[in-house]
Amino acid sequence: MLDYAGLEALAAVLREGSFDRAARKLHVTPSAISQRIKLLEERLGQVLVMRGAPCTGTEAGRRLCLHVEQVALLENELRRNNPELVPEGQVARPTLKLAVNADSLNSWFVDAMAAFTQEGNELLDISIDDQDHTAKRIKEGEVMAAVTASSSHITGCNIWPLANMQYVAAASPAFIARYFGAQGINAQTLSLAPVLTYDRKDAMQDKWLHQQGVSASHAPPRHWVPSAHAFVRACEAGVAWGMHPTVLIREHLANGSLVELLPGSGIPVPLYWAHARNAQTGLERLTQCVINAAQAWLEPIDPKP
Repeated sequence: MLDYAGLEALAAVLREGSFDRAARKLHVTPSAISQRIKLLEERLGQVLVMRGAPCTGTEAGRRLCLHVEQVALLENELRRNNPELVPEGQVARPTLKLAVNADSLNSWFVDAMAAFTQEGNELLDISIDDQDHTAKRIKEGEVMAAVTASSSHITGCNIWPLANMQYVAAASPAFIARYFGAQGINAQTLSLAPVLTYDRKDAMQDKWLHQQGVSASHAPPRHWVPSAHAFVRACEAGVAWGMHPTVLIREHLANGSLVELLPGSGIPVPLYWAHARNAQTGLERLTQCVINAAQAWLEPIDPKP
């Protein structure tokens, strides 16, 4: 049988990032936390915590932490459905670790959060990652559920189709006049006009450039702006062009502060909701909130031919 006192200490360290903060969270001393994790590692015969600032988990440590969170979710569900068996206050509020892409978090996903938190006591711990990489976070045991662009089978997970997030290439009228006014928008002018990229995982701009005939060897000058709000503002201010989800720039397109470079050349990104299969019961309500919010904001995923 697993040592749940040790698992509780492990989960606290990985969630809080340090032994001291974990000790304060559990109302014990840092030495007690250290001893519990040491005993757990000795019992399992492997390292679970990579000591540092912050402390991080090994693959085994992350998976055990996820197990603790799933147990907490099940206990919370038991208390909700059978309060006479588990009195209020005897079960800690569970924290659900999720991975969501920045554009979803800045638009429709907040509605899912609002609907979910209004009807329960669960807490959310959301990390931002590119939609093409969030599935990996589930595979590695870092999160319990994620918004992902992958419809492929993920071992141990259930996958639900959500909706399409439509992306368009857009820039300010002044930027378009400066870089494309004389020769128009083509592979040659696109290779010279500065482009915005969210982070090193963001391949959306390169995908669109490839569709317009711009090769990797002729990639344009690039700015890096890791903020959804600043990304839109930088394009609006004429710094560069970028790929934007239409849900975030509808008003800008309507008032003309941003203009689509090549109308009709947008890229639809189908989004999916994936969660650990063994946590399905505890995540059922969250899953429905996520599906409802995505479908209210975004376009339906085109059926496969």
